Amino acid sequence: MTHDESVLTRRGVVAAGAGAVVAAATLTACTTDGKEKSTAPPTPTPDGKSATADQTGGKALAKTADIPVGGGVIVGDTVVTQPHAGTFVGLSAVCTHAGCKVTSVSDGTINCPCHGSRFGLDGAVSNGPAAKPLPPKAVRVVGDSVLAG
Repeated sequence: MTHDESVLTRRGVVAAGAGAVVAAATLTACTTDGKEKSTAPPTPTPDGKSATADQTGGKALAKTADIPVGGGVIVGDTVVTQPHAGTFVGLSAVCTHAGCKVTSVSDGTINCPCHGSRFGLDGAVSNGPAAKPLPPKAVRVVGDSVLAG
């Protein structure tokens, strides 16, 4: 065996080993069926239970009965309000003034504890220093649940 043949043989072994690693990684990726697995803990709903995904693919944020007319609830980074009976609005729970998280919905406003900003149940600024409304977040009602998306 010449020197060149031994180099090619070693290269061949290294290349084959790298190919096996790529094949193993590909097979591992295929075992998730194209769906990402989340390791994040479930977000609690207002009743203290964990939010779950329903059959339509949305994450349950709250039960409609838990969201009072003229009020709302905060679930994770989403505020869900019911300004009028049967109308549910999703909003970001991050104040547009300084990025603090709003912490309560009371007396018809969404309230930020950091600098006193208040927002209407539709997200509009009711009292500054915030100058921009809370951004909307998509929500929908399926049965008796309000779902993200």
